[in-house]
Amino acid sequence: MRNSSTEIKDEECRHPLLARKGESLGLSAAEARRRLDHYGPNALPEMPAPTIVMVFLRQFRSPLIYILLLAALIAVALGDLSDGLFIGVVLLANGIIGAVQEYSANRASAALRQLEEPKAVVIRDNLQQEILAADLVPGDMVLVEGGARVPADLTLVGAADLQCDESLLTGESLPVKKLVSHSAHGKTEQDGSSRLFAGTMVTRGRGRGIVIATGASTELGAIADQLRGKAVTQPPLLIRLEQFSGRIALAVVGAVALLAIAGALRSMPLQAIFMMAVGLAVSAIPEGLPVAMSVTLAIGMRRMARAHVIVRRMPAVESLGSCTVIATDKTGTLTRNELAVTIVTFADGMTLACDATYQHGDGGLDKNRGKPQRECIQALLKAAVLPNEAQLTANHGQWKGVGDTVDVALLFLAQQQGAATDRLREGYPLIRRIPYEPDRAYAASFHEHDGKIHAFVKGSPESLIAMSGWSLVGQHRQLIQRDQLLDQKNKLAKGGLRVLAFAEGIVARRPDGRYDHESLSNLTFLGFAGMKDPLRPEVPAAIQRCYQAGIEVCIVTGDDPVTAMAIGKQAGMKFARSQVVTGDQVRQAEALGIGELDKLVKIARVYARVKPKQKLAIVLSLARMGHFVAVTGDGVNDAPALKHAHVGVAMGKKGTELAKESADIVITDDNFASIVRGVEEGRVAYANIRKVIIMLISTGAAEVALFLLAIPLGLPMPLLPTQLLWLNLVTNGIQDVALAAERGEGDELSYPPRKPTEPIFNRALLRKVWYSTAIIGGGGFAMFYWLLEQGYTESHARNLLLLLFVLFENFQVLNCRSEHHSIFRRGFFSNPLLLLGVAAAQGLHIAALYIPALSGVLQLSPVSFAEWGVLLGLASIVLLAAEVEKWWSRRNSPRL
Repeated sequence: MRNSSTEIKDEECRHPLLARKGESLGLSAAEARRRLDHYGPNALPEMPAPTIVMVFLRQFRSPLIYILLLAALIAVALGDLSDGLFIGVVLLANGIIGAVQEYSANRASAALRQLEEPKAVVIRDNLQQEILAADLVPGDMVLVEGGARVPADLTLVGAADLQCDESLLTGESLPVKKLVSHSAHGKTEQDGSSRLFAGTMVTRGRGRGIVIATGASTELGAIADQLRGKAVTQPPLLIRLEQFSGRIALAVVGAVALLAIAGALRSMPLQAIFMMAVGLAVSAIPEGLPVAMSVTLAIGMRRMARAHVIVRRMPAVESLGSCTVIATDKTGTLTRNELAVTIVTFADGMTLACDATYQHGDGGLDKNRGKPQRECIQALLKAAVLPNEAQLTANHGQWKGVGDTVDVALLFLAQQQGAATDRLREGYPLIRRIPYEPDRAYAASFHEHDGKIHAFVKGSPESLIAMSGWSLVGQHRQLIQRDQLLDQKNKLAKGGLRVLAFAEGIVARRPDGRYDHESLSNLTFLGFAGMKDPLRPEVPAAIQRCYQAGIEVCIVTGDDPVTAMAIGKQAGMKFARSQVVTGDQVRQAEALGIGELDKLVKIARVYARVKPKQKLAIVLSLARMGHFVAVTGDGVNDAPALKHAHVGVAMGKKGTELAKESADIVITDDNFASIVRGVEEGRVAYANIRKVIIMLISTGAAEVALFLLAIPLGLPMPLLPTQLLWLNLVTNGIQDVALAAERGEGDELSYPPRKPTEPIFNRALLRKVWYSTAIIGGGGFAMFYWLLEQGYTESHARNLLLLLFVLFENFQVLNCRSEHHSIFRRGFFSNPLLLLGVAAAQGLHIAALYIPALSGVLQLSPVSFAEWGVLLGLASIVLLAAEVEKWWSRRNSPRL
């Protein structure tokens, strides 16, 4: 069995390339095979996907399910196979629905993965080869270039203008310059500048490196290791359902015990007492809740899927609606994770705004401009294109950039303005290029045109202002005003922009063609470009809707504080400077203890320069303070927090596979506004679950109340066990599930989230259950008592009482369509499934009155039109009472 890949041993690090400065032939094929057998494949350990059987069995892990199983076993033990069978069918249906939905969601999430296996370019046996990245071993020589993803952790032995995008590991949006290490392991470089990390992207240049870690031993693997344990937090719905189930269990045991005692005092036969207990257990336990909950969440999943949101675990549908705080990553979540030019400023002060989205062919830089201004613009674009090593490629109408992110942004700007990049490069043949280096702080290129040597330079404003003697103003050159230009640059920088300058000039021809820094003097300064990682356009409105819904939003990023603050302000977030903290502050607070960390987290809204473990610590701190936390992100550095939050939301397009596997929800269009739609849909799902609970508990409690009134007063059993089963599992079961299809009421985002400590069975729900129980249970008892007093037989009295309870259910299910609004405000035909359910329930009962097979088992008989009229009038009282209660509630207890 292969061991997990680990860092190469000291003797294995003594690769010939290190000793001979890059002249190695690389590993031999035989040695590579030996190391592969020893270290194992270069891949992260994967959790096996659960089978459909495992997913099915997982649906039965609920206290409520355990109660139902106990009721079924009791029924079977007493010889009542029909009761046990009915309950078993309900449990089976719940398991099938839940399993199918969760299994299909997992498959949909898996479909987001790329089908291609990653490759790597290596040198083996003195040959450059392309192999599967999984076959890399410590000691391999790997070649990388712009646009490639680093396949393993490497230490550099050769680099040419090499830069990497490490935002998926660190959250830092700007590329990192990479240099050759001065030690064999690269461990003397504390900032990691000599290391390439698995999963990061090479944005510019070329490099060669020795593999020093593969698989689980990479930096990527270290983060993945934090995801193996069980999630610390539970979804809010599961927390509330566990509390609810426990209370229901206690209530059922208490009610059945009271009735058993009353029956014993009346000297009822033991068999009759047991049958009554089973019947009441069926009445009191909301058997339809597991099915209704699964259907509700399944409908929510499908609605969210239409909005480009894939829910991987069913309870997560409701979890978003319960969240009280969203901890969002910045890079790639709030922003586009790509630099874009947003403003261009020229030497004469002319400032032009650019379209940072690059959605149009012409951003309008030279629209309505005179010829002098157009020439300034075109000169700047020329200086942006020619000393540029990036490439743009068109794919199905979409432009994709390969290379350094700054260079790509400049090419997008030129493309937007209609600049003919290819014609420019053909018209100005390249003679020599000076690549960008941090110590020079500029990149330059030399071209021949019209018999002259033209130099074009882009880089830091200070460097280019120093090497320029002139400024281009209109069609004329003027002596440079350095202080004025530096003021322009500082003004742009204060706006949170990364500022780049441009210059051009004609240089003296050199016969040897060795144009260098000495050739760059007395240039003409052209202007500045201000660029940033632009905010996603939908973010400000989405964040405002979060605030409207009472949800706090905080940024947790690896980027620097200034950038994080600027993005937060642009997004419309509400925070003060004192609420911006750094990873160092988080580390110091952690060192002082959990209490100090919680104090810091309580006030903070923007976290910058945080590491993955710190991000997780922040999420857990928020949870300790009683928040239900939703975490959004797309990078490897987000994965631990995504897994251990109450609900993790990963971006599907640019998100890493590790982030998506760690999350409960995947946004396939990377649209931040989809999160808000998820919050809204989650609140709809929870409201529908509450509606089902009100329906089931109120009718079940009414039946218990009926027995608690009748048995102690010496009356016969009002309803037989088979009649109770029919009432709860058939007529009621058809209608309550239809409530799961209710659409939103339109005000879901107009009120704060529920308090984390608030149970499902809160005061408002309790009030509705109490008055419904009093009307249905009390009204049913009064009619049953009156019928017996009038000389009706027990059988016919039960017949009429059962019909009355079916009618009560018909009206009560209409009441439950909204907890707060009148039934007459809801569109009567807006939920056709509910109307169909009411008609089906009533139709089944009417059929049972006339079909001998059913009427004999249930002891029913036809009812006269006069009796129908009286029963309808009595049942409608519950509708009138509900309308009065909602009106009073809206007037005296505004919705919080």
